[in-house]
Amino acid sequence: MRRLLLIIVAALVVAAPAAASEQRPTLGELEAEVMCPTCKTLLEVSDAPVAERMRVFIRSRIAAGDTKSGIKDKLVRQFGEAVLASPPKHGLNLMVWLAPMATLVGGCVLLAWLGQRASRRRAGPEEAVDLDADTEAAIALALADADR
Repeated sequence: MRRLLLIIVAALVVAAPAAASEQRPTLGELEAEVMCPTCKTLLEVSDAPVAERMRVFIRSRIAAGDTKSGIKDKLVRQFGEAVLASPPKHGLNLMVWLAPMATLVGGCVLLAWLGQRASRRRAGPEEAVDLDADTEAAIALALADADR
């Protein structure tokens, strides 16, 4: 019960700033998430005239009380999805988000399988092998010669 309460509190601590950021975005937050359509860099580093017009638009929408997603939606309608710094998580763009995770999981599974396979090869036979009398005599003779 105590662990569940701790998880709930941690989730609320993490979710509260994200919700506040969505409702009351800052220019800096949006500049880091929007691309300049002219120079294809983040808005925060662009000094193109269109970037300055976008900043003015964002400031006016923040002053009007728009949410972060509402401002982004308006920018996407005007400039297209290329204006977003991170691709949306739907449709074909979902592959951009899932491919790295799938590759990482697949690599871990492959490494685990190869490690298990290699450890099986290194381990000797689990049971002693019975040798015939001639082989035992040859081994004993070789060991006796080695001791001299």
